[in-house]
Amino acid sequence: MTVSLVGAGPGDPELITVRGLSRVRTCEVLVYDRLVAEEIVREAPIGALRISRDGLSQDDINSLLVAHGKRGRRVVRLKGGDPFVFGRGGEEALALVRAQVPFEVVPGVSSIAAVPESAGIPVTHRGVSQMVTAFAANDVEQLDARALAQIPGTLVAFMGGAVVERLAERLIEHGKPASTPAAVVSRGTTEDEEVVVAPLGAIGEAARDAPTPALVVIGEVVALREALGALARNAA
Repeated sequence: MTVSLVGAGPGDPELITVRGLSRVRTCEVLVYDRLVAEEIVREAPIGALRISRDGLSQDDINSLLVAHGKRGRRVVRLKGGDPFVFGRGGEEALALVRAQVPFEVVPGVSSIAAVPESAGIPVTHRGVSQMVTAFAANDVEQLDARALAQIPGTLVAFMGGAVVERLAERLIEHGKPASTPAAVVSRGTTEDEEVVVAPLGAIGEAARDAPTPALVVIGEVVALREALGALARNAA
């Protein structure tokens, strides 16, 4: 295989898969995202060409993967989370298909469940939430807030930390109760993880200074965090 699209996991370097780490350790070219843990990047061989994604457009990255792949080099495209969950892995795979460059996808642990879980929030729970809806919130004004406000279960907003106040306003405007439990999880699964919990109507103010990257979780499952935390403390 020439190019491997590898998911690095949600932040904690220990959460990359065995296969993903194997690909990194044997690569000749490593193209990695800014949010990938430095500990994983350092696993690449000493002689490997390491290319940071910073400052590169998606077209630039596609061209790099194709160019090095056509030379028969072992290329790893290392992405945070999972390559196909808000990671543009599909776009890169299509570019490789069009260029007839062999590739594989190595799934990663996605933030959709791992980050809330690290914060003590199960995204599903029998009798509380049987559905999870994930969406990218960075372009908050273009979201179908009416539809999102009416969807039952848990909402998980990627790239939502910087726009959580406006996101909450739009959901409430379209019928989501302001009392709905909400959480902002910053730097999830890492040693620097921070969690802010508040009702939807107050989460914008409460999380105003929360660092990014951050995931926003909205739904009744957030209220389970306190109970799970108490159980964990008692067990310890």
